[in-house]
Amino acid sequence: DGVFRYQGRLYVPKVGQLRLQILTEAHNSRYSIHPVATKMYRSMREVFWWNGMKRDIAHFVDKCQNCQQVKVTSETRRYNSRD
Repeated sequence: DGVFRYQGRLYVPKVGQLRLQILTEAHNSRYSIHPVATKMYRSMREVFWWNGMKRDIAHFVDKCQNCQQVKVTSETRRYNSRD
């Protein structure tokens, strides 16, 4: 069928913006709603594979503006609740 697989998962080559498009869809999907890197990796590894995928996911989530704002808000709330 012309699809490369690694241990049954779809191999995603480093071609153009393909990996970025997959990461964006997996992270911004209304079904996943901005998961943290670990949860996103667990979900994606069932279907996709590429060398360095876990690292790429971590970098992608770290650069997500929405996730960073929520993280700061949560940390601030946690800090203030200790007072």
